[in-house]
Amino acid sequence: MNCFSYFFLVIILCAGLNNAKFNEKNFIIFKSSLGPKKLLRIHCTSEHDDTDYVYLRHGQTYAFSFHDSVLKTIFDCELKQGSSYYNYNFYARFRAYKGGGLIVHYGKKNFWDAREDGIYFTHGKETPKLEYKWIPGDPSMRVESPL
Repeated sequence: MNCFSYFFLVIILCAGLNNAKFNEKNFIIFKSSLGPKKLLRIHCTSEHDDTDYVYLRHGQTYAFSFHDSVLKTIFDCELKQGSSYYNYNFYARFRAYKGGGLIVHYGKKNFWDAREDGIYFTHGKETPKLEYKWIPGDPSMRVESPL
């Protein structure tokens, strides 16, 4: 190949990489499919991020985006459901996202749907599946035994 061919090949590769989704952010999306009088509280944390507390009513959604770290990216979330901001009857703690390391994801979407019987998961292409059951009670209201 002559110099012009190499130059043309580099231009084509650069244009192709420019159109690739290498900089697209990943998303975690939550939806409340709980009853109309139920409130869903969401709190997610990673090593470097904290979403604060988010409250959803029936049919509402919440999403946040981020880039994978080269080391690793983990988001752990706690969901609580109840009838008010101070009265939670059930909760679930789980890993909502894991990525990074040797395999860095771009444009990955994790959909979590809070329903009456548990937390459902999908990447958006398949039917959501039950991943976690609700645990009765509110862990923040538990009193540890002094023994």
